[in-house]
Amino acid sequence: SFLPMENDEMNTQYEDAIDLPLEALHDLSHRLTGTIVTPADEEYGGARTIWNAMIASRPAAIAFPETTRDVAALIRFAVAERLPLAIRGGGHNIAGSALADGGLTIHMGRMKSVDYDATTGRVRVGAGATWADVDAALEPFGLIVPGGVVSTTGVAGFTLGGGFGWLTRSEGYTSERLTAATIVTADGQIREIDAFNEPDLFWAIRGGGGNFGVVTSFEFEPVRLGPEIAGGVVFWPIERAPEIIDLFRRESAAAPAELTHVLVLRIAPPAPFLPEEFHGKPIVGIAAMYAGPVDEGIAALEPIMTYGEPLANTIKPKPYREHQAFLDSGQPFGRRYYWKSVYFDDFSDGVKDALLAYGTSFRSPFSSILLPHLGGVGTRDADEATATSHRGREFLVSYQASWEDPNLDTHLIDWARENHASLMPFATGHYVNFMTEDEIRDPARAAFEPALLARLQQIKAIYDPANVFRLNKNITPAEVLSPGS
Repeated sequence: SFLPMENDEMNTQYEDAIDLPLEALHDLSHRLTGTIVTPADEEYGGARTIWNAMIASRPAAIAFPETTRDVAALIRFAVAERLPLAIRGGGHNIAGSALADGGLTIHMGRMKSVDYDATTGRVRVGAGATWADVDAALEPFGLIVPGGVVSTTGVAGFTLGGGFGWLTRSEGYTSERLTAATIVTADGQIREIDAFNEPDLFWAIRGGGGNFGVVTSFEFEPVRLGPEIAGGVVFWPIERAPEIIDLFRRESAAAPAELTHVLVLRIAPPAPFLPEEFHGKPIVGIAAMYAGPVDEGIAALEPIMTYGEPLANTIKPKPYREHQAFLDSGQPFGRRYYWKSVYFDDFSDGVKDALLAYGTSFRSPFSSILLPHLGGVGTRDADEATATSHRGREFLVSYQASWEDPNLDTHLIDWARENHASLMPFATGHYVNFMTEDEIRDPARAAFEPALLARLQQIKAIYDPANVFRLNKNITPAEVLSPGS
Protein backbone atom coordinates (compact mmCIF):
# COMPACT_ATOMS: atom_id res chain seq x y z
CA SER A 1 0.00 0.00 0.00
CA PHE A 2 1.10 3.57 -0.63
CA LEU A 3 2.23 5.25 2.58
CA PRO A 4 2.11 8.91 3.60
CA MET A 5 5.36 10.70 4.34
CA GLU A 6 6.76 9.73 7.72
CA ASN A 7 6.47 11.80 10.89
CA ASP A 8 5.52 15.44 10.35
CA GLU A 9 7.22 15.97 7.01
CA MET A 10 3.84 16.22 5.32
CA ASN A 11 2.70 19.03 7.59
CA THR A 12 5.92 21.02 7.28
CA GLN A 13 5.84 20.89 3.48
CA TYR A 14 2.11 21.54 3.06
CA GLU A 15 0.77 24.36 5.15
CA ASP A 16 -2.86 23.45 4.42
CA ALA A 17 -2.41 19.76 5.13
CA ILE A 18 -4.46 18.30 7.95
CA ASP A 19 -2.90 16.70 11.04
CA LEU A 20 -3.42 12.97 10.70
CA PRO A 21 -2.98 10.12 13.19
CA LEU A 22 0.07 9.07 11.16
CA GLU A 23 0.99 5.98 13.13
CA ALA A 24 -2.54 4.62 12.95
CA LEU A 25 -2.74 5.50 9.26
CA HIS A 26 0.58 3.74 8.67
CA ASP A 27 -0.73 0.60 10.38
CA LEU A 28 -3.98 0.76 8.43
CA SER A 29 -2.23 1.08 5.09
CA HIS A 30 -0.39 -2.20 5.71
CA ARG A 31 -3.70 -3.97 6.31
CA LEU A 32 -5.34 -2.80 3.08
CA THR A 33 -5.26 -4.41 -0.32
CA GLY A 34 -5.77 -0.92 -1.70
CA THR A 35 -3.83 2.30 -1.10
CA ILE A 36 -4.03 5.62 0.74
CA VAL A 37 -3.11 9.04 -0.66
CA THR A 38 -2.48 12.18 1.41
CA PRO A 39 -1.82 15.85 0.49
CA ALA A 40 1.91 15.06 0.45
CA ASP A 41 1.54 12.76 -2.55
CA GLU A 42 1.63 13.62 -6.24
CA GLU A 43 -1.53 11.59 -6.80
CA TYR A 44 -3.52 13.71 -4.34
CA GLY A 45 -4.55 16.45 -6.77
CA GLY A 46 -6.10 14.02 -9.21
CA ALA A 47 -7.60 11.90 -6.45
CA ARG A 48 -9.54 14.81 -4.96
CA THR A 49 -10.94 15.93 -8.32
CA ILE A 50 -14.64 15.40 -8.89
CA TRP A 51 -16.97 16.39 -11.71
CA ASN A 52 -17.93 19.77 -10.22
CA ALA A 53 -14.90 22.10 -10.24
CA MET A 54 -16.60 24.42 -7.74
CA ILE A 55 -15.79 21.94 -4.99
CA ALA A 56 -12.49 22.83 -3.29
CA SER A 57 -12.65 20.42 -0.34
CA ARG A 58 -9.33 18.91 0.78
CA PRO A 59 -9.62 15.53 2.51
CA ALA A 60 -6.84 14.68 4.96
CA ALA A 61 -6.59 11.29 3.28
CA ILE A 62 -8.13 9.57 0.27
CA ALA A 63 -8.30 5.78 0.34
CA PHE A 64 -8.66 3.52 -2.69
CA PRO A 65 -10.11 0.23 -1.42
CA GLU A 66 -10.01 -2.86 -3.60
CA THR A 67 -12.18 -5.15 -1.48
CA THR A 68 -15.20 -4.87 0.79
CA ARG A 69 -12.94 -5.84 3.70
CA ASP A 70 -10.82 -2.77 2.87
CA VAL A 71 -13.94 -0.63 3.13
CA ALA A 72 -14.82 -2.14 6.50
CA ALA A 73 -11.33 -1.40 7.83
CA LEU A 74 -11.51 2.18 6.57
CA ILE A 75 -14.86 2.80 8.23
CA ARG A 76 -13.61 1.40 11.54
CA PHE A 77 -10.53 3.63 11.26
CA ALA A 78 -12.58 6.77 10.56
CA VAL A 79 -14.88 6.04 13.49
CA ALA A 80 -12.01 5.30 15.88
CA GLU A 81 -10.13 8.46 14.89
CA ARG A 82 -13.31 10.60 14.73
CA LEU A 83 -12.58 11.64 11.15
CA PRO A 84 -15.31 13.05 8.93
CA LEU A 85 -16.09 10.37 6.33
CA ALA A 86 -17.25 10.71 2.73
CA ILE A 87 -17.71 8.24 -0.12
CA ARG A 88 -16.83 8.90 -3.75
CA GLY A 89 -18.46 6.61 -6.29
CA GLY A 90 -18.38 7.87 -9.87
CA GLY A 91 -17.49 11.41 -8.79
CA HIS A 92 -20.40 12.93 -10.75
CA ASN A 93 -21.31 14.84 -7.63
CA ILE A 94 -23.07 18.20 -7.84
CA ALA A 95 -23.08 18.96 -4.10
CA GLY A 96 -19.47 18.09 -3.31
CA SER A 97 -20.37 15.66 -0.53
CA ALA A 98 -18.08 13.03 -2.11
CA LEU A 99 -15.12 14.79 -0.46
CA ALA A 100 -14.63 15.00 3.31
CA ASP A 101 -12.89 18.31 3.97
CA GLY A 102 -10.23 17.54 6.57
CA GLY A 103 -11.42 13.96 6.86
CA LEU A 104 -11.27 10.62 5.06
CA THR A 105 -12.70 10.08 1.58
CA ILE A 106 -13.22 6.50 0.45
CA HIS A 107 -12.71 6.54 -3.33
CA MET A 108 -14.47 3.51 -4.85
CA GLY A 109 -12.88 3.89 -8.28
CA ARG A 110 -11.02 0.56 -8.18
CA MET A 111 -14.17 -1.41 -7.37
CA LYS A 112 -15.91 -1.03 -10.73
CA SER A 113 -16.46 -4.58 -11.97
CA VAL A 114 -19.65 -5.45 -13.84
CA ASP A 115 -20.49 -9.19 -13.85
CA TYR A 116 -23.58 -10.68 -15.50
CA ASP A 117 -24.75 -14.11 -14.33
CA ALA A 118 -26.78 -15.77 -17.08
CA THR A 119 -28.00 -18.43 -14.64
CA THR A 120 -29.65 -16.00 -12.24
CA GLY A 121 -30.32 -13.26 -14.79
CA ARG A 122 -28.75 -10.75 -12.41
CA VAL A 123 -25.82 -8.35 -12.80
CA ARG A 124 -23.42 -7.37 -10.00
CA VAL A 125 -21.99 -3.86 -10.24
CA GLY A 126 -19.15 -2.44 -8.16
CA ALA A 127 -19.68 0.89 -6.44
CA GLY A 128 -17.03 2.62 -8.55
CA ALA A 129 -18.68 1.81 -11.89
CA THR A 130 -20.38 4.33 -14.15
CA TRP A 131 -23.40 3.71 -16.32
CA ALA A 132 -21.08 3.63 -19.32
CA ASP A 133 -19.33 0.65 -17.70
CA VAL A 134 -22.66 -1.13 -17.17
CA ASP A 135 -23.91 -0.40 -20.69
CA ALA A 136 -20.69 -1.71 -22.27
CA ALA A 137 -20.77 -4.93 -20.23
CA LEU A 138 -24.44 -5.72 -20.88
CA GLU A 139 -24.73 -4.69 -24.53
CA PRO A 140 -23.45 -8.07 -25.85
CA PHE A 141 -26.31 -9.78 -23.98
CA GLY A 142 -28.99 -7.41 -25.30
CA LEU A 143 -29.65 -6.23 -21.75
CA ILE A 144 -29.61 -2.92 -19.88
CA VAL A 145 -30.10 -1.70 -16.35
CA PRO A 146 -32.29 1.42 -16.51
CA GLY A 147 -29.88 4.23 -15.66
CA GLY A 148 -29.77 7.98 -16.13
CA VAL A 149 -29.40 10.30 -19.10
CA VAL A 150 -25.62 10.90 -18.81
CA SER A 151 -23.45 7.78 -19.03
CA THR A 152 -20.53 9.20 -17.02
CA THR A 153 -22.72 9.27 -13.90
CA GLY A 154 -21.74 6.80 -11.18
CA VAL A 155 -24.06 3.88 -10.51
CA ALA A 156 -23.78 4.11 -6.71
CA GLY A 157 -24.94 7.61 -5.81
CA PHE A 158 -27.47 7.58 -8.64
CA THR A 159 -29.13 4.35 -7.45
CA LEU A 160 -29.03 5.25 -3.76
CA GLY A 161 -30.92 8.47 -4.55
CA GLY A 162 -33.61 6.66 -6.54
CA GLY A 163 -32.42 7.31 -10.07
CA PHE A 164 -34.53 8.30 -13.07
CA GLY A 165 -33.72 8.28 -16.76
CA TRP A 166 -34.87 7.24 -20.22
CA LEU A 167 -36.64 4.11 -18.98
CA THR A 168 -38.31 5.36 -15.81
CA ARG A 169 -41.68 5.64 -17.52
CA SER A 170 -41.55 2.05 -18.78
CA GLU A 171 -39.48 0.26 -16.13
CA GLY A 172 -39.63 2.41 -12.99
CA TYR A 173 -36.84 4.06 -11.05
CA THR A 174 -33.41 2.46 -10.96
CA SER A 175 -33.79 1.71 -7.25
CA GLU A 176 -36.67 -0.62 -8.16
CA ARG A 177 -34.34 -2.79 -10.25
CA LEU A 178 -32.03 -3.36 -7.26
CA THR A 179 -32.43 -6.94 -5.99
CA ALA A 180 -29.57 -7.18 -3.46
CA ALA A 181 -26.55 -5.29 -2.17
CA THR A 182 -23.39 -5.67 -0.13
CA ILE A 183 -23.11 -2.88 2.43
CA VAL A 184 -20.72 -2.00 5.25
CA THR A 185 -22.48 -0.23 8.11
CA ALA A 186 -21.08 2.18 10.70
CA ASP A 187 -20.08 -0.66 13.03
CA GLY A 188 -17.75 -2.03 10.34
CA GLN A 189 -19.97 -5.05 9.70
CA ILE A 190 -20.29 -6.42 6.15
CA ARG A 191 -23.92 -7.21 5.41
CA GLU A 192 -25.52 -9.00 2.46
CA ILE A 193 -28.99 -7.52 2.19
CA ASP A 194 -32.08 -8.03 0.05
CA ALA A 195 -35.86 -8.15 0.43
CA PHE A 196 -35.54 -11.06 2.91
CA ASN A 197 -32.28 -10.29 4.72
CA GLU A 198 -32.46 -7.05 6.71
CA PRO A 199 -35.36 -5.82 4.57
CA ASP A 200 -35.68 -2.46 6.34
CA LEU A 201 -32.08 -1.58 5.51
CA PHE A 202 -32.56 -2.81 1.94
CA TRP A 203 -35.67 -0.63 1.66
CA ALA A 204 -33.81 2.40 3.01
CA ILE A 205 -30.88 2.28 0.58
CA ARG A 206 -33.26 2.31 -2.40
CA GLY A 207 -33.76 6.07 -2.33
CA GLY A 208 -32.41 7.11 1.07
CA GLY A 209 -28.98 8.01 -0.28
CA GLY A 210 -25.69 7.16 1.40
CA ASN A 211 -27.04 7.64 4.91
CA PHE A 212 -26.91 4.02 6.05
CA GLY A 213 -23.48 2.71 5.11
CA VAL A 214 -21.16 2.12 2.18
CA VAL A 215 -22.65 -0.08 -0.52
CA THR A 216 -19.74 -1.82 -2.21
CA SER A 217 -21.72 -3.77 -4.81
CA PHE A 218 -25.20 -3.65 -6.28
CA GLU A 219 -27.18 -6.55 -7.75
CA PHE A 220 -29.68 -5.51 -10.41
CA GLU A 221 -32.32 -7.26 -12.47
CA PRO A 222 -31.63 -6.02 -16.02
CA VAL A 223 -34.23 -5.68 -18.76
CA ARG A 224 -34.06 -6.74 -22.39
CA LEU A 225 -34.01 -3.90 -24.89
CA GLY A 226 -32.93 -3.47 -28.46
CA PRO A 227 -30.68 -4.21 -30.19
CA GLU A 228 -31.68 -0.67 -31.22
CA ILE A 229 -34.05 2.02 -29.98
CA ALA A 230 -35.40 5.17 -31.63
CA GLY A 231 -34.10 8.32 -30.01
CA GLY A 232 -32.40 11.68 -30.39
CA VAL A 233 -33.27 15.36 -30.20
CA VAL A 234 -35.08 17.93 -32.32
CA PHE A 235 -34.19 21.65 -32.06
CA TRP A 236 -35.94 24.88 -33.10
CA PRO A 237 -35.05 28.60 -32.75
CA ILE A 238 -35.79 30.01 -29.31
CA GLU A 239 -38.43 32.32 -30.79
CA ARG A 240 -40.60 29.25 -31.20
CA ALA A 241 -40.36 28.29 -27.53
CA PRO A 242 -44.03 29.07 -26.70
CA GLU A 243 -45.36 26.67 -29.33
CA ILE A 244 -42.67 24.05 -28.67
CA ILE A 245 -43.59 24.02 -24.98
CA ASP A 246 -47.20 23.47 -26.05
CA LEU A 247 -46.05 20.66 -28.35
CA PHE A 248 -44.16 19.09 -25.45
CA ARG A 249 -47.23 19.34 -23.23
CA ARG A 250 -49.45 17.65 -25.84
CA GLU A 251 -47.02 14.89 -26.71
CA SER A 252 -46.08 14.05 -23.13
CA ALA A 253 -49.74 13.94 -22.10
CA ALA A 254 -50.51 11.43 -24.86
CA ALA A 255 -47.31 9.39 -24.58
CA PRO A 256 -47.37 5.66 -23.85
CA ALA A 257 -45.10 4.42 -21.06
CA GLU A 258 -42.44 3.41 -23.60
CA LEU A 259 -42.02 7.00 -24.79
CA THR A 260 -40.07 9.62 -22.84
CA HIS A 261 -39.77 13.30 -23.79
CA VAL A 262 -37.35 15.86 -22.30
CA LEU A 263 -37.82 19.58 -22.94
CA VAL A 264 -34.44 21.28 -23.48
CA LEU A 265 -33.60 25.00 -23.42
CA ARG A 266 -29.95 25.89 -23.97
CA ILE A 267 -27.36 27.76 -26.03
CA ALA A 268 -26.67 26.06 -29.36
CA PRO A 269 -23.25 24.39 -29.23
CA PRO A 270 -20.92 24.47 -32.25
CA ALA A 271 -22.19 21.05 -33.30
CA PRO A 272 -22.10 20.00 -36.96
CA PHE A 273 -25.78 19.01 -36.96
CA LEU A 274 -26.85 22.59 -36.12
CA PRO A 275 -26.75 25.43 -38.69
CA GLU A 276 -23.65 27.55 -38.08
CA GLU A 277 -25.62 30.79 -37.93
CA PHE A 278 -27.36 29.50 -34.78
CA HIS A 279 -24.19 28.53 -32.92
CA GLY A 280 -24.03 30.46 -29.65
CA LYS A 281 -27.71 31.43 -29.76
CA PRO A 282 -30.51 30.17 -27.50
CA ILE A 283 -32.51 27.25 -28.88
CA VAL A 284 -35.36 25.05 -27.69
CA GLY A 285 -35.58 21.32 -28.21
CA ILE A 286 -37.28 18.07 -27.35
CA ALA A 287 -35.09 15.05 -26.69
CA ALA A 288 -36.87 11.71 -26.77
CA MET A 289 -36.52 7.94 -26.68
CA TYR A 290 -38.90 5.07 -27.36
CA ALA A 291 -38.18 1.90 -25.36
CA GLY A 292 -39.63 -0.60 -27.81
CA PRO A 293 -39.56 -1.70 -31.46
CA VAL A 294 -37.80 0.88 -33.63
CA ASP A 295 -40.62 1.15 -36.18
CA GLU A 296 -43.11 1.89 -33.40
CA GLY A 297 -40.69 4.45 -31.99
CA ILE A 298 -40.20 6.33 -35.25
CA ALA A 299 -43.98 6.48 -35.70
CA ALA A 300 -44.50 7.69 -32.13
CA LEU A 301 -41.83 10.39 -32.55
CA GLU A 302 -43.03 11.64 -35.93
CA PRO A 303 -45.10 14.52 -34.45
CA ILE A 304 -41.96 16.18 -33.04
CA MET A 305 -39.68 15.17 -35.93
CA THR A 306 -41.88 16.89 -38.49
CA TYR A 307 -43.14 19.85 -36.50
CA GLY A 308 -42.55 23.28 -38.02
CA GLU A 309 -39.27 22.96 -39.95
CA PRO A 310 -36.83 22.22 -37.12
CA LEU A 311 -33.23 23.40 -37.14
CA ALA A 312 -32.02 19.87 -36.56
CA ASN A 313 -33.41 16.38 -36.05
CA THR A 314 -31.06 13.65 -34.79
CA ILE A 315 -33.75 11.05 -34.03
CA LYS A 316 -32.83 7.73 -35.61
CA PRO A 317 -32.45 4.03 -34.80
CA LYS A 318 -29.36 3.46 -32.63
CA PRO A 319 -28.07 1.31 -29.77
CA TYR A 320 -29.32 2.32 -26.32
CA ARG A 321 -25.69 2.69 -25.23
CA GLU A 322 -25.16 5.40 -27.85
CA HIS A 323 -28.36 7.21 -26.91
CA GLN A 324 -27.58 7.19 -23.20
CA ALA A 325 -24.26 8.91 -23.92
CA PHE A 326 -25.44 11.61 -26.32
CA LEU A 327 -25.85 14.22 -23.57
CA ASP A 328 -22.41 13.48 -22.04
CA SER A 329 -20.60 16.24 -23.93
CA GLY A 330 -22.78 18.87 -22.26
CA GLN A 331 -21.65 17.81 -18.77
CA PRO A 332 -17.87 17.28 -18.88
CA PHE A 333 -15.73 16.79 -15.78
CA GLY A 334 -13.97 19.94 -14.61
CA ARG A 335 -16.51 22.70 -15.25
CA ARG A 336 -18.21 24.64 -12.49
CA TYR A 337 -21.80 23.52 -11.83
CA TYR A 338 -24.69 24.72 -9.75
CA TRP A 339 -28.14 23.12 -10.07
CA LYS A 340 -31.59 23.83 -8.72
CA SER A 341 -34.55 21.59 -9.44
CA VAL A 342 -38.16 20.96 -8.47
CA TYR A 343 -40.81 18.36 -9.17
CA PHE A 344 -44.24 19.46 -10.34
CA ASP A 345 -47.35 17.61 -11.54
CA ASP A 346 -49.47 20.05 -13.54
CA PHE A 347 -47.75 21.62 -16.55
CA SER A 348 -49.96 24.69 -16.33
CA ASP A 349 -49.78 27.96 -18.22
CA GLY A 350 -48.17 29.38 -15.09
CA VAL A 351 -45.28 26.92 -15.42
CA LYS A 352 -45.01 27.76 -19.11
CA ASP A 353 -44.91 31.49 -18.38
CA ALA A 354 -42.19 31.02 -15.74
CA LEU A 355 -40.07 29.02 -18.18
CA LEU A 356 -40.46 31.66 -20.88
CA ALA A 357 -39.71 34.53 -18.50
CA TYR A 358 -36.33 33.15 -17.45
CA GLY A 359 -35.48 30.34 -19.84
CA THR A 360 -34.22 32.31 -22.83
CA SER A 361 -31.22 33.97 -21.17
CA PHE A 362 -28.50 31.67 -19.84
CA ARG A 363 -25.52 33.88 -18.79
CA SER A 364 -23.16 31.12 -19.98
CA PRO A 365 -22.88 29.12 -23.21
CA PHE A 366 -22.92 25.89 -21.18
CA SER A 367 -26.00 26.38 -18.98
CA SER A 368 -29.27 24.67 -19.76
CA ILE A 369 -32.76 23.85 -18.56
CA LEU A 370 -33.82 20.20 -18.74
CA LEU A 371 -37.41 19.17 -18.09
CA PRO A 372 -38.04 15.41 -18.31
CA HIS A 373 -41.50 13.88 -18.36
CA LEU A 374 -41.69 11.21 -15.65
CA GLY A 375 -44.96 9.48 -14.79
CA GLY A 376 -45.73 6.18 -16.52
CA VAL A 377 -45.01 3.15 -14.36
CA GLY A 378 -42.68 5.43 -12.44
CA THR A 379 -45.76 6.48 -10.45
CA ARG A 380 -46.62 2.95 -9.31
CA ASP A 381 -44.46 3.04 -6.17
CA ALA A 382 -46.48 5.70 -4.40
CA ASP A 383 -47.11 3.14 -1.62
CA GLU A 384 -43.46 3.47 -0.56
CA ALA A 385 -42.29 0.03 -1.70
CA THR A 386 -38.87 1.69 -1.86
CA ALA A 387 -37.50 4.78 -0.12
CA THR A 388 -37.42 6.76 -3.38
CA SER A 389 -39.23 10.00 -2.63
CA HIS A 390 -41.85 11.82 -4.72
CA ARG A 391 -42.53 8.72 -6.80
CA GLY A 392 -45.82 9.91 -8.24
CA ARG A 393 -44.53 13.12 -9.83
CA GLU A 394 -45.13 13.85 -13.50
CA PHE A 395 -42.35 16.34 -14.26
CA LEU A 396 -39.02 17.57 -12.97
CA VAL A 397 -37.36 20.80 -14.06
CA SER A 398 -33.63 21.19 -13.54
CA TYR A 399 -31.82 24.52 -13.92
CA GLN A 400 -28.25 23.53 -14.68
CA ALA A 401 -25.83 26.45 -14.47
CA SER A 402 -22.45 25.55 -15.97
CA TRP A 403 -19.43 27.79 -16.54
CA GLU A 404 -15.62 27.95 -16.43
CA ASP A 405 -14.61 31.32 -14.96
CA PRO A 406 -14.69 31.45 -11.12
CA ASN A 407 -15.38 35.19 -11.37
CA LEU A 408 -18.83 34.31 -12.72
CA ASP A 409 -19.84 32.18 -9.73
CA THR A 410 -22.31 34.64 -8.22
CA HIS A 411 -23.75 35.58 -11.62
CA LEU A 412 -24.52 31.97 -12.56
CA ILE A 413 -25.67 30.86 -9.11
CA ASP A 414 -28.13 33.76 -9.10
CA TRP A 415 -29.42 32.63 -12.52
CA ALA A 416 -30.24 29.16 -11.20
CA ARG A 417 -31.80 30.51 -8.01
CA GLU A 418 -33.95 33.07 -9.84
CA ASN A 419 -35.25 30.41 -12.22
CA HIS A 420 -35.89 28.04 -9.33
CA ALA A 421 -37.78 30.69 -7.37
CA SER A 422 -40.07 31.31 -10.34
CA LEU A 423 -41.17 27.64 -10.29
CA MET A 424 -41.52 27.26 -6.51
CA PRO A 425 -45.23 28.21 -6.50
CA PHE A 426 -45.84 25.06 -8.58
CA ALA A 427 -43.35 22.76 -6.81
CA THR A 428 -44.28 19.43 -5.27
CA GLY A 429 -40.84 18.43 -3.99
CA HIS A 430 -37.10 18.20 -4.65
CA TYR A 431 -35.01 15.40 -6.19
CA VAL A 432 -32.32 14.40 -3.71
CA ASN A 433 -29.61 13.73 -6.34
CA PHE A 434 -29.97 17.19 -7.89
CA MET A 435 -29.73 19.19 -4.65
CA THR A 436 -26.72 21.50 -4.42
CA GLU A 437 -25.24 22.32 -1.03
CA ASP A 438 -26.58 25.80 -0.48
CA GLU A 439 -29.21 27.71 1.41
CA ILE A 440 -31.54 24.79 2.15
CA ARG A 441 -31.14 24.40 5.90
CA ASP A 442 -32.69 20.92 6.17
CA PRO A 443 -32.19 19.14 2.84
CA ALA A 444 -33.67 15.86 4.06
CA ARG A 445 -36.99 17.54 4.81
CA ALA A 446 -36.91 19.16 1.38
CA ALA A 447 -36.13 15.85 -0.33
CA PHE A 448 -38.36 13.36 1.51
CA GLU A 449 -42.06 13.33 2.36
CA PRO A 450 -42.70 13.41 6.13
CA ALA A 451 -43.84 9.80 6.58
CA LEU A 452 -40.98 8.52 4.44
CA LEU A 453 -38.45 10.60 6.36
CA ALA A 454 -39.77 9.38 9.72
CA ARG A 455 -39.29 5.74 8.70
CA LEU A 456 -35.81 6.48 7.34
CA GLN A 457 -34.88 8.15 10.63
CA GLN A 458 -35.96 5.06 12.57
CA ILE A 459 -33.78 2.83 10.37
CA LYS A 460 -30.91 5.32 10.65
CA ALA A 461 -31.13 5.05 14.45
CA ILE A 462 -30.63 1.29 14.20
CA TYR A 463 -27.74 1.18 11.74
CA ASP A 464 -25.99 4.54 12.26
CA PRO A 465 -27.06 6.01 15.61
CA ALA A 466 -23.93 8.21 15.81
CA ASN A 467 -24.57 9.62 12.32
CA VAL A 468 -21.18 8.55 10.97
CA PHE A 469 -22.55 8.85 7.42
CA ARG A 470 -23.56 12.50 7.53
CA LEU A 471 -21.79 14.13 4.56
CA ASN A 472 -24.85 13.79 2.34
CA LYS A 473 -28.46 14.95 2.28
CA ASN A 474 -28.38 13.94 5.89
CA ILE A 475 -31.09 11.91 7.54
CA THR A 476 -30.54 12.31 11.27
CA PRO A 477 -31.26 9.30 13.51
CA ALA A 478 -34.55 9.22 15.34
CA GLU A 479 -34.19 9.54 19.09
CA VAL A 480 -33.17 6.16 20.43
CA LEU A 481 -35.67 5.05 23.04
CA SER A 482 -34.40 3.26 26.12
CA PRO A 483 -35.76 -0.26 26.78
CA GLY A 484 -39.25 -0.18 28.21
CA SER A 485 -39.87 3.47 27.36
